Amino acid sequence: MRLADIMTRDVEVLHPDDSMEKAAQKMRDRGIGFLPVCDGKRLLGVISDRDMAVRVIAEGKDPRLVASRECLSSPVKYCYEDQEVSDAAQIMHDEQIRRLVVLDRHSKQMVGVISLGDIATNSAEVISGEALQGISKPPDSTKPI
Repeated sequence: MRLADIMTRDVEVLHPDDSMEKAAQKMRDRGIGFLPVCDGKRLLGVISDRDMAVRVIAEGKDPRLVASRECLSSPVKYCYEDQEVSDAAQIMHDEQIRRLVVLDRHSKQMVGVISLGDIATNSAEVISGEALQGISKPPDSTKPI
């Protein structure tokens, strides 16, 4: 099964100048924990709810005053929409992440997002189980967030 068959296409994004408060509101309103940060069509990075907790809240910063450009994770881990679901699961396993940006192979533009939940509910259980096992390992403390 290809990623294009199960990925989320209607992706909410942040502008690099958007505040972390706005990011939190978008996450709350959409029931998500991950937002790509784009300047026009250019993907700059991503922000997860964990990024927000560790880089803003834990540091005592005011989420109304911190711009998304200050908290994003980059470079972005990604896959292509024509790849197999197992390819995305392997990347998630190897990188210990739960979500990936999906790009069009030709234009290199973002066309969606794939999550471990998408894989678990739409493909073979063994794939998501293997990915979850790798993602759930204790993190390497030398690896950036």
